Amino acid sequence: MAEEGIIKIVESRVMALHDKDVEATVAHYAPNILIYDLAPPLSHSGIDREGLAEWFKTWDGPIELKIRDLDVTASEDVAFATSLQRMNGNKIGAPPPDELQSTSEDDKPGLWFGVTTCLERIDGEWGIVHEHESTPFYMDGSFKAAIDLKP
Repeated sequence: MAEEGIIKIVESRVMALHDKDVEATVAHYAPNILIYDLAPPLSHSGIDREGLAEWFKTWDGPIELKIRDLDVTASEDVAFATSLQRMNGNKIGAPPPDELQSTSEDDKPGLWFGVTTCLERIDGEWGIVHEHESTPFYMDGSFKAAIDLKP
């Protein structure tokens, strides 16, 4: 079933980011992928291994990624997956995340954001052709990112 394969691809990023493994992170990217990332610029095309490697160097230790509410819709040749994701870890030069005492996985510190991953069958294999990550911002005129939101 196509959905199961797509779920495995999306979930494979959890370990790839945790290990800061550039090749595993981009393993399912199509060569001409279009990315709307959390970090500037607004968009970029193609696989930027050097940029990803440099970003990984800004973390002290592993990057934790939690996927929640993963939903996959797939046809024979096109699929998309949506989810909420929480990223956490220790950024070099930044204060460590708060150590919250909570029994709820969703209450742990980190940045929650939305992700839409679009895939296409290329030569019989699923390839990620577009990825869109976003976090809401407050509509009060401050234009501040709403990084305090939790599901």
